[in-house]
Amino acid sequence: MTSSDARLNRRAALGRIAALGAAAVLPRAFAAATPERLYRRIPVSGEQVPTIGMGTWRTFNVGTSESLIADRCEVLARLIEAGGTMVDSSPMYGSAEAVVGDCSARNAPPPDWFPVTKVWTSSADEGVKQIERSFALWRVETFALFQVHNLVGWRHHLPLLREMQQEGRIRYVGITTSHGRRHDELEDLMRSEPLDFVQLTYNLADRDAEERLLPIARDRGIAVIANRPFRRGALILRLAGHPLPAWAAEIGCDTVPQFLLKFIISHPDITCAIPATSRVDHMVENMQAMLAPLPDREMRGRMIEWLEAA
Repeated sequence: MTSSDARLNRRAALGRIAALGAAAVLPRAFAAATPERLYRRIPVSGEQVPTIGMGTWRTFNVGTSESLIADRCEVLARLIEAGGTMVDSSPMYGSAEAVVGDCSARNAPPPDWFPVTKVWTSSADEGVKQIERSFALWRVETFALFQVHNLVGWRHHLPLLREMQQEGRIRYVGITTSHGRRHDELEDLMRSEPLDFVQLTYNLADRDAEERLLPIARDRGIAVIANRPFRRGALILRLAGHPLPAWAAEIGCDTVPQFLLKFIISHPDITCAIPATSRVDHMVENMQAMLAPLPDREMRGRMIEWLEAA
């Protein structure tokens, strides 16, 4: 089967999934028409997802501490209350998958819940075991998205994930990179493989993806998740002593994190940004960035200039 044939088959399959799940997706579709919350369509299916989700690297790796798990469950509850659906994790993140599974069981996720994880091993056999372990830890029968973490072992894992997609256990398949690494290989895979999603680093300071990767995603119909929106907090610290410009109020920004997130999701080729946090107040703050309006092209330019002058 050629990549083109696989793409067509996948589109057809996802179209059937979208039709079967219309009752769950329809309320979000109507919500997207209102100015309050911002959504983006997944190109391969047309399904809509909120533009702000949540990452779990470091923040949800809290072991078995009941008090810390309870805190993270409250963070997840705030995501859900604010209309968020996408949560991203990985076996690389220690106990994060187990904690997310525990917290999602306690919080009764919405019908359009969008669980996302990864396979992270160079071994094909270990990949099979790791994938099944993720299903058990998350306590789900179907993952919305399963990704190959940092391209590790992708030749083994992508065919397996596609088989599971055909079986209905996974809805979308993707690959990830972080820190701006391996963009050449990522570009090749985006051009040659029938991918539904890519995850990459994109933020106000790290904009390399704009030149090569985001145009390919647009042309190939690939959804894009932006990771490291705050550079692990480094951007927030860098800007802590710099009051936001007065014109930030035009896009509803009261804080630096909102300003940074709105820049990311205002790019038309970004589907969702996934800031990680361990604090309820930060989750509330992050989710407010999902409210309209967004900066236009002229304001995006001013945002870049403000950062560079800071």
